[in-house]
Amino acid sequence: MNPQPQHQIPGVYHRRIGDIVVTTISDGYLDGTLEVMRNVDVEKARQILTDSFRPARRTSVNTFLIHSKGRIAIIDTGSGNYLQPTAGFVQRNLALAGIDPKSIDTVLLTHMHPDHSAGLTDMSNGQLLFPNAELVMHENELAHWFDDGAMAKADERSAKLYFLSGREQVAPYRNRTRLFREGEVFPGVTAVPSLGHTPGHTAYLVASGNDQLMIWGDTVHVPEVQTAFPEAGMAFDTDLAAAAAARKRMFDRVSADSVLIAGMHLHFPAFSRLARRGDAYALYPEAWVHAL
Repeated sequence: MNPQPQHQIPGVYHRRIGDIVVTTISDGYLDGTLEVMRNVDVEKARQILTDSFRPARRTSVNTFLIHSKGRIAIIDTGSGNYLQPTAGFVQRNLALAGIDPKSIDTVLLTHMHPDHSAGLTDMSNGQLLFPNAELVMHENELAHWFDDGAMAKADERSAKLYFLSGREQVAPYRNRTRLFREGEVFPGVTAVPSLGHTPGHTAYLVASGNDQLMIWGDTVHVPEVQTAFPEAGMAFDTDLAAAAAARKRMFDRVSADSVLIAGMHLHFPAFSRLARRGDAYALYPEAWVHAL
């Protein structure tokens, strides 16, 4: 008798942006409750997900490779071996995509939450998972998570999950870290600070020729709900009001200009368009292509 399949096909998807190829590498997903949402009625949020045939707050976790000018960068690193067993698959999927982590010369972080930065380092032994890469992030990000005063104001869970773990994840890269405020940070990639979710939260605009892609980081965590209610935020937003304002600015920008978007928590493979619908927005996943 032939055994039934036990695993999904690897989470790898390529998309050309002019002369640049962007590859979505899935880290998996994380399940949680809707009670962490803020500025939205939880039952309304639950109904939106029910109507969309989605389980309650199943959060995709994506990272993105940038193949540009003979170099490779990765935007975010996934959750490593730090969070749920349904995530932490970046290294596996890189291998299945034929990418040696040693060939990646730049790690661009959107921010230092563990589902984005815990894949920098093997937390069990301190080994660098991107041993030849420079670590690049907004200057506010490192300053905030290494601020003992800010950590002292956090509850015990947040202090451990965000401050202490973040420090542990980036520490092995301390001699190869580059900080920015804005501007081009990798060939064809421009930092777009979108501060609020964290003090240094950053989106990245990939541009080549006439093509553009906005990788908007954690602009949304629950896409169906936050496009319907842009003011809806998360308990783990460092500044809830600033995060909502940044989300609305980003929504206005990409919808007005019809810019292709991707995000760490859009459903894999993440490439989508956003359209304004009155006071809300609608998200339209791009049709898959099978050849570059």
